[in-house]
Amino acid sequence: MKEYLSTREAAEKWGISERRVNQYCAEERIPGAQRFGTSWAIPASAEKPSDPRKKNHHTQTLARKSLKRDKLYPDFMPLISTAFKPGKCRETISKIPAGPKKDIALAEYYYFSGQAAKAMRKAELYLTNSEVPYRLSACFIYAYACLSMGQITHARYALNEIKKTLSQEEEQIPRIRAIEAFVASASAVLLHLPLPNEMPPLEEVLPQLPPGLRAFALYVQAHYLYLKEDYNRSIGIVEATLAMDGEKYPISAIYLHLVAVMDYMSLREREKAEYHMLEAWKKAQKDDLIEGLGEHHGLLGGMLEAVIKPISPEDFKRIIDITYRFSSGWRRVHNPITGHDVADDLSTTEFAVAMLTARGWTHQEIAEHMNISANTVKSYIMQVKKKLNVKNRKELKKYMLL
Repeated sequence: MKEYLSTREAAEKWGISERRVNQYCAEERIPGAQRFGTSWAIPASAEKPSDPRKKNHHTQTLARKSLKRDKLYPDFMPLISTAFKPGKCRETISKIPAGPKKDIALAEYYYFSGQAAKAMRKAELYLTNSEVPYRLSACFIYAYACLSMGQITHARYALNEIKKTLSQEEEQIPRIRAIEAFVASASAVLLHLPLPNEMPPLEEVLPQLPPGLRAFALYVQAHYLYLKEDYNRSIGIVEATLAMDGEKYPISAIYLHLVAVMDYMSLREREKAEYHMLEAWKKAQKDDLIEGLGEHHGLLGGMLEAVIKPISPEDFKRIIDITYRFSSGWRRVHNPITGHDVADDLSTTEFAVAMLTARGWTHQEIAEHMNISANTVKSYIMQVKKKLNVKNRKELKKYMLL
């Protein structure tokens, strides 16, 4: 086998000019090349050197692309990502310069304060925005606002846009991929739908998210564990997140406290559930961020009726209005996809009583918890069974969020 190649042979082998081969040799970029007069002997095993100009251009292009995306990164769901003081939500938004970031923050505020129509209009402006953080923020907000407004076709469109974005770019920087994974998993978990097939592990996603959004992502994970009936692990995530600065981010903290209520009610630890219910309410009330309470009503085991209704009956009515609007849209997406038949013709109180009954609570326990008589509980159960055409607790379970 030939040990050395001439510059001409090397040029033919590598598909470049002899002049370029000579230049590589002169720059000592070919290990083992030896000079003989005006020519070079090149080891036959030598590999073609990379072109530094192309490498530098590629590096610079990636750097510019990364810089551009990193610059946009804080603009994804900016209100969730902000550690504002409770009661200062609108003031915080007013300080954001006019533009897309402010519009997205306003859309968030409208949504989380139960103003779904306003959230839809504001988010709709960015559904096809060329910048991934704006587009995904808008789709996420728009989908849930549409559910509350009964615009199911529009909600499905936004959810599909989220799925499409997940697979659009082959070479995504980790942070953009983390944002897309966050939106996809949150959309699935909050609608109680199967998770997307291609999802990066949680430990890869969390470090790429800012603290406020990371806290909300951990709420999503805790909610997911709740759905798996792994209540203790779910509570562990909630308590750890709240202890590690999660309380600084009001929107995320509200949702974390709510999933803790769900967990503790499932474990029949009512006092701990009440504590978290009141903590969620303290943060929500100061900025009117009541949407989450309405969304989670069916999972809170009558805690809104037991705790919030006595201390703030007018706010309770507004929360229940949100529950009716959101749950109607939620079921119209959830039921057809999963094949589950979550009840859609019960009042919120009937649903709360039915949930506790399906979990094995006695009439007396439900009565004491919800501050009503045992006979009233019995009356509610009779109405529920009649509406759903069921005879016992076992049959009742399939209509509940269990």
